[in-house]
Amino acid sequence: MDHKLKLMVVDDSPLFRTWLIRSLSEDDRFQVVGYAVNALDAQEKIPLLQPDMLTLDIEMPGMSGIDFLKQLLPVHPIPVILVSSLNLRVFDALEAGAVDFVRKPDEANGLSKEIFLSMLRSKLLVAAASHVHLPSVPASPQAAKKRIVSPLTAAGNPFLNRPKTSAAASQETVIAIGASTGGTEAILEVVKNFPADTPGVVITQHMPAGFTAMYADRLNRICKMEVREAKNGDRIRKGLMLLAPGGLQMRVVPLGNSYAVSVQEGEKVNGHRPSVDVLFDSVALHVREHAIGVLLTGMGADGAAGLLRMRKNGAYTIGQDKNSCVVYGMPMEAHKIGAVCQQCPLNTIGQTVLARVSLR
Repeated sequence: MDHKLKLMVVDDSPLFRTWLIRSLSEDDRFQVVGYAVNALDAQEKIPLLQPDMLTLDIEMPGMSGIDFLKQLLPVHPIPVILVSSLNLRVFDALEAGAVDFVRKPDEANGLSKEIFLSMLRSKLLVAAASHVHLPSVPASPQAAKKRIVSPLTAAGNPFLNRPKTSAAASQETVIAIGASTGGTEAILEVVKNFPADTPGVVITQHMPAGFTAMYADRLNRICKMEVREAKNGDRIRKGLMLLAPGGLQMRVVPLGNSYAVSVQEGEKVNGHRPSVDVLFDSVALHVREHAIGVLLTGMGADGAAGLLRMRKNGAYTIGQDKNSCVVYGMPMEAHKIGAVCQQCPLNTIGQTVLARVSLR
């Protein structure tokens, strides 16, 4: 890194704020240029301090962090990492344009200050390379028509012309979606208009334990499909969306003439639990050509190799394009290795998935 990242800490707790400033200042990659005790204080200081990014508490006296984001980002589109307690409003703040969140230290629940700082530093570095996306507006007809097709979809591609296999447990379609940084809003954009009778959907979003249940509840309130955090043995069926629980690995497994999910403890894969590759590998193995895979915004390469295995086994695979990603990492890696049949802007992926479902 050529220069230190200039940070501003916005938090109303003097004790936590002082500790956070001191801890981040000890890292040579960051320079804490100032702090604010509430949103109004931050509004006055940001034009003067010109930080590269913020850490932001959500619950503050006066203006909330969410209202603050709605006013700040259209004027100063800088990356914001939320530092919050276990709070449903995190997802409202992500909708307003925050890049990611870290749960505040909680020794009682096993989240030490050391783990918290490690996660926060990693997410700040990711945020430095991210694109701030404000709440979406309806796409123009021209944007909706845009699509990028991988060269591997050309005639003669051995992946797409492979014969159908009888190895799958069922003829049912399964839609598998993976995402990381920026994924909570990207997933919502993809699935919010899926009809109630859409084939079963399985989702891995990099997210800590506790937040996945709240996120599933949020999706369930908005979507036409039923959405819930997955439990071990849940059957995959039409009209149901299952979200991998934070801290556990989720796989698709055969269940008679259908499929279910296995949700178990396990080692981290690519640094993540749940891991997108774990989900995609199981879909490639069992669902094969009856699957549709979608890889969305996120840092790193989790999901790229699994998506390639899905494609090699006959699945139709979709990657989010660079311009619509908060972080074009995971979809980029998938595209580079030939794992993506079709690359799309975020606001067309849902339509693309439904179009593929109608062909089956």
